[in-house]
Amino acid sequence: MTASTAMTLMLAATGQTIVLIRGGIDLSIGGMISLGTVIAATQFGTDPANIGLWSIIILALGFGVGALNGLLISALKLQPFLVTLASWSILNGTAMLILPTDGGSVPGLWIGFGYAQFLGLASPVWMLLALILFWYWFRATRLGIAIQATGSSEKSAFLSGVSTTRINLIAYGLSGLFAAGAALYLTTQTGAGSPTIGKDYILPSVAAAVIGGVSLFGGRGHLLGTLVGAYILTLIGNLVFVLRVSSYWQPVMSGAILPLAVLASSLAEKTAREQHR
Repeated sequence: MTASTAMTLMLAATGQTIVLIRGGIDLSIGGMISLGTVIAATQFGTDPANIGLWSIIILALGFGVGALNGLLISALKLQPFLVTLASWSILNGTAMLILPTDGGSVPGLWIGFGYAQFLGLASPVWMLLALILFWYWFRATRLGIAIQATGSSEKSAFLSGVSTTRINLIAYGLSGLFAAGAALYLTTQTGAGSPTIGKDYILPSVAAAVIGGVSLFGGRGHLLGTLVGAYILTLIGNLVFVLRVSSYWQPVMSGAILPLAVLASSLAEKTAREQHR
């Protein structure tokens, strides 16, 4: 299985990982992925300049929606689950208004990007390498350290001078940005838009992170584990298809793995807390 099959989930799970390490969760990525695909399928056209412009608009929209989520969570002291659930509904409804059913189209030029090769490596492989390099750079920055510190103990981070509002804005903004990137990549695979496809990536993005060792309690996790988790979940789907087993078994198998990963995460968190006493 190549990286191209799992790349959409990897991109979505990258943003989810940042939010989970912060100590939150982002359900709105489903709506952003759906909205991103329908905008691309209805607005790209065939002009390369227009494709570039709308790609930037979709990415900016993703970051903006995510940042708004972070602002609402901080300003109104609301639970991330509720805020991002509401955003998911709004974004999904907007996608339905733009394109009520699966359809539209993206140009062959854009589809070709998803299969292009450079220096002997396909573009998804370069994207995977870019994600890994981004993570090693990001986690070493003051912002990356602050996000992890806030997820570990929001009170301690606040007393150390960290602005939780700023952290939420950026963490959720990056989640929205990566969700928009996932939408753009997904259109290179499907060649069309779908107002409902995003829902298929919400829980898997969380599952991939948890399987990869990201703590649901915040403050701990690594993107490499998330990428492996995304690969495992995608591999399960491919095995179900290859073995010609009913597609209903895919969520069953994924669901069987998730509780074990959550249990392992909880045990690791408990052990870490006992060691710090």
